[in-house]
Amino acid sequence: MATHFSIYSFIFLICFSTFGNGSSGSDDIEALLDLKSSIDPFNSLEWSGKNVCKWSGVKQCLQGRVTKLVLEHLNLSGNLDERSLNKLDQLRVLSFKNNSLSGQIPSLSGLANLKSLFLNQNNFSGEFPATISGLHRLKVVVLSQNQISGEIPASVVNIRRLYVLYVEDNLLTGPIPGFNQTGLRFLNVSNNQLYGEIPATPALVRFNLSSFSGNVELCGEQINVPCNGSLIRAPPALSPKLTEKKHRKNKKVIWVVVGSVGGVVLLCILVGLLVYFMKKRGGNETRDDRSKAVSGGETAAPLPEEDSGGGGGNKGGGFNWEGDSGIGTLVFCGAGDQQMNYSLEDLLKASAETLGRGTMGSTYKAVMESGFIVTVKRLKDARYPRVEEFRRHMEVIGKLRHPNLVPIRAYFQAKEERLLVFDYFPNGSLFSLIHGSRTSAGGKPLHWTSCLKIAEDLATGLNYIHQNPGLTHGNLKSSNVLLGSDFESCLTDYCLTTFRNPDSAEESSASALFYRAPEYRDTRRPLSQQADVYSFGVILLELLTGKTPFQDLVQEHGADIPRWVRSVREEETESGDDPASSNEGSEEKLAALLNISMACVTLTPDNRPEMRDVLRMIKEARAEAQVSSNSSDHSPGRWSDTVQSLPRDDHLSI
Repeated sequence: MATHFSIYSFIFLICFSTFGNGSSGSDDIEALLDLKSSIDPFNSLEWSGKNVCKWSGVKQCLQGRVTKLVLEHLNLSGNLDERSLNKLDQLRVLSFKNNSLSGQIPSLSGLANLKSLFLNQNNFSGEFPATISGLHRLKVVVLSQNQISGEIPASVVNIRRLYVLYVEDNLLTGPIPGFNQTGLRFLNVSNNQLYGEIPATPALVRFNLSSFSGNVELCGEQINVPCNGSLIRAPPALSPKLTEKKHRKNKKVIWVVVGSVGGVVLLCILVGLLVYFMKKRGGNETRDDRSKAVSGGETAAPLPEEDSGGGGGNKGGGFNWEGDSGIGTLVFCGAGDQQMNYSLEDLLKASAETLGRGTMGSTYKAVMESGFIVTVKRLKDARYPRVEEFRRHMEVIGKLRHPNLVPIRAYFQAKEERLLVFDYFPNGSLFSLIHGSRTSAGGKPLHWTSCLKIAEDLATGLNYIHQNPGLTHGNLKSSNVLLGSDFESCLTDYCLTTFRNPDSAEESSASALFYRAPEYRDTRRPLSQQADVYSFGVILLELLTGKTPFQDLVQEHGADIPRWVRSVREEETESGDDPASSNEGSEEKLAALLNISMACVTLTPDNRPEMRDVLRMIKEARAEAQVSSNSSDHSPGRWSDTVQSLPRDDHLSI
């Protein structure tokens, strides 16, 4: 039985939850005014009126209670008043970022609903606020760039939903707790005075040197510093007897060391003479052997074996090639890339973990001995195209630099091997952001403000590619969109279809075909820019509906997402339904983005807009939405926990 409803209403219902009517709560008014009196000596907050939900900095209300308070860059000073702050017991997001607040961070035990806490870039001192360990809904804690001292309390492991912990640039001491939260995805404890071994828990082994740098007395496998005893600090206080005993022991050690040093010096002299005579005799042979090892000789470690499973990593291999592969070099692409602090030899020794496999080849996370991480794509067919054609194409796409493209930093080619080196993006893909770990079930859609921001990022990057004659992305899908350091959307795996053997009988994966334009699904010819536009439209529909283009639920209503949306719109027209909603303005914004996506997935290629026109329409829709919105953060929808909690400058919407 067909169900008749508005496609706008459908998308609106799955994107939004019901918010408060804006009526003020007297308790919150009193609490905010008390808070203002303690932190606002320059009267930066002009709070007046009975509707607290319209006060500056109050970004969201629920049934008249304040749920999001964002007071950033306001030159606030003084100490936070614990009593007034804890009266705001419906807060979900609290931010005092970039002010001049000082003193001890007060107890926040009354904020049982708090999910995101941003106190970074202030002058807070005293100890880490241990009371937050009792806030069981808390997901994001950002306390960086303060003067917080003492240890990170072990009780933070009790924050089961912890997703982000940023405490860098403080005065913290002591060991790092054994975080065991499976959801912990962002961690930065750098530039403190932490010491001891970094626990090798599953939650912590995923982080690298950048999360721990600036703590000179830390050791552990994450930073490639062995814990040999000298880096594991002893307790600071020793009894007088222990101190005296230690002093006597040190005297004995000194005499032993003096005697040992004399013997070592004599031994070094003898070894030096031996090396001198051997070098004269076989120096050239040694250099030849070393060149053979670096350029692909049999002594180097093999590539990781191909994983036949569905995506688990394969750790431990090095990136190398076996047999008579010929001599190759690692060629850096852009002018600035020449300064990258790794070499081919470093890449050879890197441990590798499989990230995925596709029609073009396998992708690995490569961790070098220095701790530097890159992404390496090993092309499947190293014999196509020919060496000179491969080099010419890499010279073109290797120079592409744009904030919405994952840059190709270097490439390697030999007779039987071709590797591409990209920046490593630890924040995952757009597919994971929308659908989580699920690949067949319907996910929860992003809020319309996030959709507009992502859409503009993707359109900007794709338009940049299309401005170069003859270039297309060729493999556009949500899993080939990575999230950057500021959670901007960046295209990867672009312009690589020319490396595919046209005579290969191998077909693309079933899921990838649903992103591909219909006119190219049964062919292996290179895709056009119009086909990229179609794929872009599919991603927009994926953003709006939260559905994968290949899931069974969609296929029940049509062969793919575009046909399914068309069928719903036809039902809407036939039934004469009038879109009705508690927020017509939000539906208008959704309708604008939906109309753009449907124009992109038009079946006739010549009727699809060019990317520059798509980008213009998205910018116009986003500008209009920002002007017409009731609040600066556009009141996020029901699936905003992850998006609004991400630690970035504008953490309220992507």
